[in-house]
Formats: sequence, C-alpha cells, structure tokens
Amino acid sequence: MKKILIMVGAGLETIPTITRAKQMGIYVVATDLNPDAPGFEHADESIIGCVYTPEKTVAALKIWAAKGAKPDGVMCAAVDAPHTVAAVAKEFGLRAVSTETAALATDKLAMKDRFKEVGVPIPWYKEIFSAEELEQILSERKESLVIKPVDSRGARGVLRLTYGSDKMPASEWAFEQAQNESPTKRVMVESYLDGPQISTEGFVVCGKAYTPGFSDRNYEFLDKFAPHIIENGGELPSFLPDDIQAAVKDLSGKAAIALGVDHGVAKGDMVVHNGKPYVIEMAARLSGGYFCSHEIPWNTGVDFVGVAIKLAMGETPAPEEMIPEYQKGVAQRYLFPEHGKVVAIDGVEEAKKIEGLRMVEIRCEIGETIPPTTSHPARAGVVIAVADTRENALIAAQKAVNCIKITTNKI
Repeated sequence: MKKILIMVGAGLETIPTITRAKQMGIYVVATDLNPDAPGFEHADESIIGCVYTPEKTVAALKIWAAKGAKPDGVMCAAVDAPHTVAAVAKEFGLRAVSTETAALATDKLAMKDRFKEVGVPIPWYKEIFSAEELEQILSERKESLVIKPVDSRGARGVLRLTYGSDKMPASEWAFEQAQNESPTKRVMVESYLDGPQISTEGFVVCGKAYTPGFSDRNYEFLDKFAPHIIENGGELPSFLPDDIQAAVKDLSGKAAIALGVDHGVAKGDMVVHNGKPYVIEMAARLSGGYFCSHEIPWNTGVDFVGVAIKLAMGETPAPEEMIPEYQKGVAQRYLFPEHGKVVAIDGVEEAKKIEGLRMVEIRCEIGETIPPTTSHPARAGVVIAVADTRENALIAAQKAVNCIKITTNKI
C-alpha cells in the first residue's frame, strides 16, 4: 500500500514537488482553497482547505481521514505555510516543523528576536507603530532602511527607503503600504545592508546542516522599481570566494537550527556586508521560483525535492544525498512587462530554441491585465538556462529575455 503525503498548497510552483513525490511511489493529497489550483490536476486527491488558515485545513483533512485514510507525511512547497504544516503534523502525529518553529518562521519580528537572542548576525531592526516614528528613526539613524510588514510574503509591502535620496517616498505612504500588507497590521524597519545578496537552501538532519543551494540574487532593477525591492532571478555557482561562501553556509545552518529546524528544510535570505554574512530572513519550507526543484538539481546534481520529501515522510536521508556532485552554470531571469492589458506575446518558440535554455514559462495570457510591479507576484514569466559556466548560462537566459516580447496597452 502506498504511503500518503499531504501537500499543503497546490499552486503552479508546487507542481514539481507533487510530481516528484508521485515518481517516488507516494500517494499525494493536495489541499488548497482554490478549486482550480493547477496542482490539483497532478495530485492523486484534492481537498479544499485554506493554505494560510491551519484550522480550516485540519478540519478538512479530519473529514477526509474519517473515511479510513491516514497520512504518513506533510509538507509545503513554494508557499509560506509552515504553520499549517505544523498543525496538520500535530493532528496526525507526523514529523514536521513544530508549532513554535513555524510561528518564528512566519513572523519576521519574532524571528529577528530569536536570532538576536542567540547571537545570529542580523541587521538592526525595530517594530514601529506610525509614520511619525518612521520619520524620527530616519532622522536619528541617517541611513537607508527597509520597511516591511511583519507577517507577509512575496515582497509585498517591502520598500527600500534610501536616505538622502530625493526619490525617497513620504513616510506616511511607506508606512501605509507596509501596514496594508500585514494581516495583523504590524510593521517593522531594519537597516538596509548593501552588499551581495544570496539565497541559500538546505537541510537540517540529526542536528547537522547541509546547504547545497547557494545562488547569487540579482537586483539589477532596484532603481527601476524603487522603492519596491524586486528580485530578478539569480546565478549559480556563486561568484563569491570560497571562504565567504563557507561562512554564509555556516551562518545559514546556524540560523535554521536557531529557529528550531531539526529534521527538515530551511531557505535563507542572506547578505554579505563589508565581508561579513548576515541573515535577512529564514523560511522553514521549500522555496518558490523553482530554486529547489530546478536550479539546485541542475547546478549540483542534488535531488533537493526528493530529499525534502523523504524528510517529510519521516525518513533520514544519507549525507551523500545532500552534498553537491558538481557545479554547473545556471541562470534565472524573470519577465516584467509594462503595466497594462496584454495584447501580444511573441518570441516564446524562438526563445525555446536557444542553446542551454531549460525552461520558459509564461504566466500571463492575451487579454489579462499586468499589474504594476510592486511585488514578486507581478512577474509575468521566467526563463532558466544551464551551461558549463554561469557566464554562458547568463548569456543564454538574457537572450531568451530579449527574445520574448509581452506587449501591453496602457490602462
């Protein structure tokens, strides 16, 4: 009889994890509030349950389990729902992140408090309660800040306030933008540390951290989309020196363990400032953007999602399964059309013929309205290229971006 895995969330980027689990001979039950969630077509069974409301997902699964079914594992991918994973695990006696760890991983203020408590290097930070307080902090600190909602995701409401710039938004507007994206209406600020930013992704198994995922994040459009902070993909392997990479990986593992991850995955947003690594944020889940499902395997040979599924099923993977076999070049770039109604999409088939291009995904259709680029969900597509070096992969990815034209009419 097949083992059963509960997949919390069935969005587009969850599909690779669902299909990988099925390849491993696992029966996948996906939950999502959207009855048309694309992942439902790939799962063995579908259940309507709100990804971000643990009690609703648990209630739906209890009705499902009353028929005699019992899950063997639970996880989420490309959706920030470790609190729901924790609730399902607690209800059915499964091995997953604890309720405390999930709470820390989804509350940026509590997360920073924990890191400060245990000595994990982080930017200066503070919870704020008004635009006036933000104005006062800017005046006192005289440095660039990041303002963000304490408990949102996908870069929603995250703004860079560049001290001394005549383009810096009004404090009242910035505070409202951040607060409106917080379900609990809580806002925080932190120092903006300049320097290379890195995405890490790894595992903690038997108290030891493994970090096969290591990508240089691309922020070439910081000025274009300012004050919004929009990432435009990344490149692997990293350009950073080996000793800096080792320090970042070590810190990423310590941060995951500090959150309480002891048998699972963790994704880090890191920065190297003046030669020293700092943690910006840490998530207790599989990443989105196809980092874990495509980029890491193509870069390292590590079956990252397969290992994560084993952990979710309560198994203990062998160390060699989590250690890179090689370092191939991988580059990812997103598509950012102008705000407006899509009237034409051209060049996709030509882009697919570019040597080294492994993925072209268009996320919009003719007639659809492209919103202003204020957060990551505004990305209209993605391309990923693989080559012998990161430089050649980047050339292929950029060729694809230049080839694809998504034309919009201004609204």
